[in-house]
Amino acid sequence: MANRSVVLDTETTGMPVTDGHRIIEIGCVELMGRRLTGRHFHVYLQPDRESDEGAIGVHGITNEFLVGKPRFAEVADEFFEFIQGAQLIIHNAAFDVGFINNEFALMGQHDRADITQHCTILDTLMMARERHPGQRNSLDALCKRYGVDNSGRELHGALLDSEILADVYLTMTGGQTSLSLAGNASDGNGTGEGSGNQATEIRRLPADRKPARIIRASESDLAEHAARLEAIAKSAGAPALWTQLAEAQAAAN
Repeated sequence: MANRSVVLDTETTGMPVTDGHRIIEIGCVELMGRRLTGRHFHVYLQPDRESDEGAIGVHGITNEFLVGKPRFAEVADEFFEFIQGAQLIIHNAAFDVGFINNEFALMGQHDRADITQHCTILDTLMMARERHPGQRNSLDALCKRYGVDNSGRELHGALLDSEILADVYLTMTGGQTSLSLAGNASDGNGTGEGSGNQATEIRRLPADRKPARIIRASESDLAEHAARLEAIAKSAGAPALWTQLAEAQAAAN
């Protein structure tokens, strides 16, 4: 489906996958046209092995908690249906994709054992490294950089992390790196006009809000925009970031 993305995260018994580690949690949220739809996929899984203590320290999911949870084979069809044909947005995609492929391979479903044949992949870690070379680009670091509230993230959790990553991705690709419109200069708290680029907390608008009026660009507007992008490309010796993002989005769809 065009413009459909799924922000995805997993938690595992440990790493690497080649040591027999398994997925114990999958969390996904759906985006349509850069908007959260409210649809999600979330499940805890029985891995038929114990988690490493180090992994439990990261995600807090104990072996006892997973007793009686479904195995991957029981949810595989529902999960595949949810992600099929979508652009998967994942932070450090090689990790999650490797584990997902392994789960399908263990079931003998080799037609699904390479999800890149059924979905496109956008790795936000690679994107962040290109935009912020030499800086920390963990999900927590990106939350701080882009002003995304992750105060509820004491431990890693697949669904929570996918929701946070969705906010980070939308902010990171929306051409706005700080939200400094809240407050005013008289507040005395550094959030007003002229106070710099202190990011404010992202607040989601109600899903039932009245849609804003859409004013579409005229032919002359589009021509001026194209001319401006061409001038930027000539000056910089490379396509403008706007052009690069548009081409990447078109290729993904």
